[in-house]
Amino acid sequence: MTTAAPLHYLSISQAAQRLRSGQLTSLELVNACLDRIATQDGELNAFITVSAERARQKARAADQQRQAGQDLGPLHGIPIAHKDMLLTAGERTTAASALLQDWVPTQDAAVVQQLQRAGAISLGKTNCHEFAFGSPLPGDLFPPARNPWNTAHMPGSSSSGSGAAVAAGLVMAATGTDTGGSVRHPAAACGVVGMKPTYGLISLEGVLPLAPSMDHVGPLTRSVADNALMLQAMAGPGAPDFSARLGQPLRGMTLGVPRQAIAAEAHDPEVLAAFEEALRVLQGLGARLVDVAPAGLAQAPEFANLIIAYEAHAQHAQTLRTQPDKLGLALRQRLALGAACSEAAYQAALAGAAVLRERYADLFASSVDAVLSPGREFPAETLQALMAAPTGRRSTCNRVYSLTGAPALTLPMCWSSTSLPLALQMATAHQQEALLYQLAHAYETAAGWAGQHPP
Repeated sequence: MTTAAPLHYLSISQAAQRLRSGQLTSLELVNACLDRIATQDGELNAFITVSAERARQKARAADQQRQAGQDLGPLHGIPIAHKDMLLTAGERTTAASALLQDWVPTQDAAVVQQLQRAGAISLGKTNCHEFAFGSPLPGDLFPPARNPWNTAHMPGSSSSGSGAAVAAGLVMAATGTDTGGSVRHPAAACGVVGMKPTYGLISLEGVLPLAPSMDHVGPLTRSVADNALMLQAMAGPGAPDFSARLGQPLRGMTLGVPRQAIAAEAHDPEVLAAFEEALRVLQGLGARLVDVAPAGLAQAPEFANLIIAYEAHAQHAQTLRTQPDKLGLALRQRLALGAACSEAAYQAALAGAAVLRERYADLFASSVDAVLSPGREFPAETLQALMAAPTGRRSTCNRVYSLTGAPALTLPMCWSSTSLPLALQMATAHQQEALLYQLAHAYETAAGWAGQHPP
């Protein structure tokens, strides 16, 4: 591991300060990241499309704006990337599928527009699992992204390219989509920070749907403070100040730990040991820990998986009938699970999700400020293992907040004995992103893991 900070590993705040002072130009920063992509991405496959000249043009424009005294904020001139599920005008959007491999939309997703207004510069579109639901198989049209900590391993799903690109310093931040954990899972696997905000906080207009009742868009970054800056821009005007509580103490905060649910799910012993150490760190910061056991939590993965499968099948049913050869085998297999779901089972899962939302709302209102759990049960498995069992049980800890719509964030907890990231997950009540960032920032600062980069 190294803590060196070349241009491509600057934080957004560091880069913004240098840009404002004239020590650095946006073109220099963008070129540093493009050079990094050129040397690293042949092995990582983090990008599906790199828009180098387009990015350089926007960087020159950002430099001219700054010279003219125009400052759009901390993201002005900062290189980012978008998951290839977000529509980008004039730039192809593939969803990592043969169905859309040459599709160039004529308009941007709403969240892409918000980030453009904030001055962020997209370097291209990041890899993902097909339509955010398939799983990599040998011979796929778009080779799968790889984990920069060890390229034999997977970088999480389905915002895999975004997680790999941020961790490897190809960009300073990236967007992802999260329906069952697909921002938090890659963040956990790649050792970065991933936020799934409150359901509905970020517009889904222009985002290719997976399961609309559970789809979210969120940012992946290398630090909590950077994540808050990204979310601020993504949410747009009128959003609360997500950075307002950064640096505030945790004394008096009550944190819930669902020990019964954690014990009921298989975990790597190193993950459990790291989680206990994380709890001790938070206690040392003045937080109080209590056990929580929301009724129905054990059913959350089942409810979430059924809803996702049912709604995903509805999105792709026509393509399955008319152009099945345009969809990958792993995606077709998962869609078949949705086709087998009855309307009654789907409605029962929706009802179960509604009950869980109420129970968690009551828990946050009456007992705890946040709930903690491991962010992933095991270090990232190899790509070979993923391909051998594409429908295996993974990251079930993420599903409950996909169902409840509560904001949830994963960040590095430490590294395994094999130098793969381990992650901590935190969740708060709806609309409490600022509190969540306060908690995550305090832990990140005390634990000292920020600034660690892949070898």
